[in-house]
Amino acid sequence: MQTHARAVVIGGGVVGVSTLYHLAKKGWTDSVLIERKELTSGSTWHAAGLLPLFNMSYSVGQLHRYSVKFYHELQEETGMNVGFSVVSNIRLARTKDRWDEFQYYAGIAETIGVKVKMLTPAELKEIWPLCETDGILGAIQHPEDGYIQPADLTQALAKGARDRGAKIHRNTTVTGIEQLPSGEWKVSTDQGDIIAEHVVSATGNFARRTGRMVGLDIPVIPVEHQYIVTEAHPAIMERKRQGLPEMAVLRESDSAWYMREEAGGLLLGPYEKGAPCCYLDGPDDNSEYELFQEELDRLMPHIETAIARVPAFGEVGIKKVYNGAIAYTPDGSPIVGPAPGLTNFWLNEGHSFGITAAGGAGWQLAEWMAGGAPTVDMVGVDPRRFGPYATEGYLIQKNEEAYANVFTTHYPDEERAAARPLKTSPSYDRQKALGAVFGSVYGWERANWFAPDGLSVSKEELDLGADVLTNENHAPADADGVIREKWSFRRSNYFEHVGNEVKNVTEKVGLLDLTAFAKMEVSGPGARSFLDGILANRIPKARGRVALCHLLTETGGVRAEFTVYEWAPGRFYLVSAGGYERIDHDNLARLAPKDGSVTLRPLTEAMGVLVIAGPRSRELLAKLTRADLSNAAFPWLTGKAIDVAEVGVHALRVNFVGELGWELHHPIGMQNRLYDALLAAGEEFGIKPFGIRAMNTMALEKSYRQLPREMSIEYNALESGLDRFVQPKKGPFIGREGVLKAEAEGLRWRFATLEVEGVTDADARGSEPIYHDGEMIGRATNGGFGWRVGKSLALAMLRPDLAVEGTRLTIKILGTLHEAVVVGESPFDPENDRLRG
Repeated sequence: MQTHARAVVIGGGVVGVSTLYHLAKKGWTDSVLIERKELTSGSTWHAAGLLPLFNMSYSVGQLHRYSVKFYHELQEETGMNVGFSVVSNIRLARTKDRWDEFQYYAGIAETIGVKVKMLTPAELKEIWPLCETDGILGAIQHPEDGYIQPADLTQALAKGARDRGAKIHRNTTVTGIEQLPSGEWKVSTDQGDIIAEHVVSATGNFARRTGRMVGLDIPVIPVEHQYIVTEAHPAIMERKRQGLPEMAVLRESDSAWYMREEAGGLLLGPYEKGAPCCYLDGPDDNSEYELFQEELDRLMPHIETAIARVPAFGEVGIKKVYNGAIAYTPDGSPIVGPAPGLTNFWLNEGHSFGITAAGGAGWQLAEWMAGGAPTVDMVGVDPRRFGPYATEGYLIQKNEEAYANVFTTHYPDEERAAARPLKTSPSYDRQKALGAVFGSVYGWERANWFAPDGLSVSKEELDLGADVLTNENHAPADADGVIREKWSFRRSNYFEHVGNEVKNVTEKVGLLDLTAFAKMEVSGPGARSFLDGILANRIPKARGRVALCHLLTETGGVRAEFTVYEWAPGRFYLVSAGGYERIDHDNLARLAPKDGSVTLRPLTEAMGVLVIAGPRSRELLAKLTRADLSNAAFPWLTGKAIDVAEVGVHALRVNFVGELGWELHHPIGMQNRLYDALLAAGEEFGIKPFGIRAMNTMALEKSYRQLPREMSIEYNALESGLDRFVQPKKGPFIGREGVLKAEAEGLRWRFATLEVEGVTDADARGSEPIYHDGEMIGRATNGGFGWRVGKSLALAMLRPDLAVEGTRLTIKILGTLHEAVVVGESPFDPENDRLRG
């Protein structure tokens, strides 16, 4: 075995071998894969081989689309049959909400180039004659979908990698991983050591054990998944004798199972509640081609619905029950990208749909490793989207929840309940007493909206419709058994209450807890030059000024957005989105000079943030401080250290709602004193709390961009309309050349704000296709109802020549076409008079 390699990939399942293949394809031909047993001997060998293109994520959907296309190309390239059966894939809808989900997904699919066909029950019966259609509202079909033979696919990937010069060492066990003073990695095995520039962990069920070798707590724990294979059925065998095509993969989402033909019989794979996590300490050292004892009792509700839908399934005996481990993460999406805190150590783990994702994940990880950045926005699968809060106890609860929810309707406003509340700001109980309905981001509880006293949702209002296994369209009931929130793709029960919160902020004053913001102090003699060299905007020279600054990729895409405030000489306070704390802070640490001139100090859990906003916010704050709050003394986009009641705060005159107001950054231990003082002093001005949903709808009316919607590595900063925040004339910064190149060559996209007409109960949410003269020319990135302007709005990325005020377009929302018109930026208060008031 060689002693040196450009990259070492650990793990010989389909994900690891795909990573090796794509690294070799990028020119890293001296890469090596190490597998402890035989290729595919982990979870790959017992995978059902399905290739579901269906995914509600714009970015993950692109990975799946690549995989399906690539597997065809791989077969041609290697001459090896990968066992790809393009039989299509059909998903059934039995409820109105499920049909809304399918309509919403169809829009996402169209924007990434995935073909979706809508089927009537009669068309379904023609394609799947063994399927009963009672209770079916409709179905969607992916004509290019189907299933593949995992072992054949893996061997073809291995051949493709070897043909390019990469090496694969089977029956070789990694015994240790160590980073050397040179920055290289020493991978120790029972066959010798390899020194490598990069290491990729693709170890599946062994992920946490591999992570411990390098001090990582990888948020992956497998869950048991069972599927049943029947004996051959006469009707299916007769179809084969007649030369009829194999029937499509069938998914009854509302009963949480998939089914396909298998050797003349049927294969049924349910996703039941109660499936347990397994391999908490990793598999046994000798584990190979391992299965668990089947537990059919857990599957009985799904089996019964499968027999009702496909009676043939109950007419033959069971040949085999497979119960194997599938790696899971708390949100069900894989972990692909750089390991936090480590240099040149990469993760490709947590693949619950590994066969589908393997091609795309290997492709993008290779792009990231070889080119410094992926070409698809990978935030949704970035390993750093989870923080240290993702402990083993948390993972067990969340991963089992993620498994049980594979087939539930994925509402855009759903908030899953397991392992919550986990991280709470001190004012959590006060907000709860005021009616807060909470959501969660990066482990933090945040008030989404506030329910009036006595508000509840009745069973009639829930309108569940069909009696199906996955019919849950509401948040769990509270301790008193009261349900307060209904989820929907349409305007839901909280719609008017969010509107009332907006009205109060607009006319009076509102209070919002944004403690979940990510916060970091950057200090030292080199702090200013460091920030100036990585961020696209100018760092304010005058202490106390506040600037919005973006960290770009080399090609000019947007990686992060920071509020930057020099709160003491040489000490800069950076605030960014709470959900990206580990990503943003890890990026800062990777970029910081190693000469000691810059110190990074995380402050997220030390500092709380309360926002007061509205035309009476100055009067409120004046009651609690001696500081001069006039425009002359305290203008917009400035910050000061002031006392508010007994609490010392840094007051920043910025907010995300477009009203007069301040963010009050304070020691977190003093939050309740500050919260109580603000409520008491604000009573005469009509103060009321408001939540994240009101904030987001007000931000929409101001055309404020968000990551990863309007700002993304896939869009140049100029395409995102960030011209005023990008200053090429200031000198070098990361992405400067990429911005200039895009400007010289012409932009592919342009950010725009749309007013959508004819909306009654369903606003744009993001990812809806947009057309001009019948041609798709862009996609919505965000949307909702603007309460202050009284209009349905959408933010969008459009073909540049059409992103012009007054251009008339059409947008498809839940399958319905609506007229839309491009309007000027910031439909509400375009001159920012209220912010400056």
